[in-house]
Amino acid sequence: MQRGFGGKRGDSGRGGGRGGRGGGRGAPRGGLGMGRPRTRVEPHRHPGIFVIKGKEDKLATINMNPGESVYAEKRTSVDEKTQSGIETKIEYREWNAFRSKLAAGIFNGLEKIYMCPGAKVLYLGAANGTTVSHVSDLVGPLGTVYAVEFSERSGRDLLNMAKRRPNIVPIIEDARKPWLYRTMISGLVDCIFSDVAQPDQSRIINVNANHFLKIGGGYVFSIKANCVDSTADPEMVYEKERKEMKKFGFKVKEQITIEPFERNHAIITGTYEPKLDDNTNGK
Repeated sequence: MQRGFGGKRGDSGRGGGRGGRGGGRGAPRGGLGMGRPRTRVEPHRHPGIFVIKGKEDKLATINMNPGESVYAEKRTSVDEKTQSGIETKIEYREWNAFRSKLAAGIFNGLEKIYMCPGAKVLYLGAANGTTVSHVSDLVGPLGTVYAVEFSERSGRDLLNMAKRRPNIVPIIEDARKPWLYRTMISGLVDCIFSDVAQPDQSRIINVNANHFLKIGGGYVFSIKANCVDSTADPEMVYEKERKEMKKFGFKVKEQITIEPFERNHAIITGTYEPKLDDNTNGK
């Protein structure tokens, strides 16, 4: 299910038949008889993310490891010219919003994700690396993704994927105990993405922010309402988590739900702005 990322409906509808009457005068310009039309890829408003245009627009990232998929996602190669005019082939990986809460949030309209090429991202709840691989593409070779996952089984997949992506640092540890992996993270990070399905989700992101997130840095927090309180209305859970985040020194800038991709899930985003005497990174 894709909605076109804000493009006008029918942009590619009218005029599709012009220039192709039986392969006549219009044929050399890409009309009938010339095979498949050239794939069109446009930059998304979030740097490092792209949109593959078509009947159903698709989110995508540039594959840092061309020729290989991570989770059997579709790959699309496009001939493009560099700034120096050299023709080169770029491979894009489709980013499935049904497989990634971050992609679902972007698809549903997140205005800011605090990740960009060159950024350092701490990813809590990395699982087997599906979304981590796209964040790896997004931040590019000058960025770093510190991917924390507690499960040894999922961690094996994460470790294997990271072998082919040098900008991922896999960390198989408990996200509740950031002091156990403090030496594996170099300096402060620009953003924390948290997808830890635990009752104390907000506390986990806070304790990691105290150790690793720069003041004014961003966060993207995926809240699974049923894991916090399975008996409460999801909206009440989201409100409770927002209050917790504010208490910890997080400014809440946005909140969106990510249906139809995930039920009873919301994403809140914002910045980390605690009082200096209430945090431990203080830099």
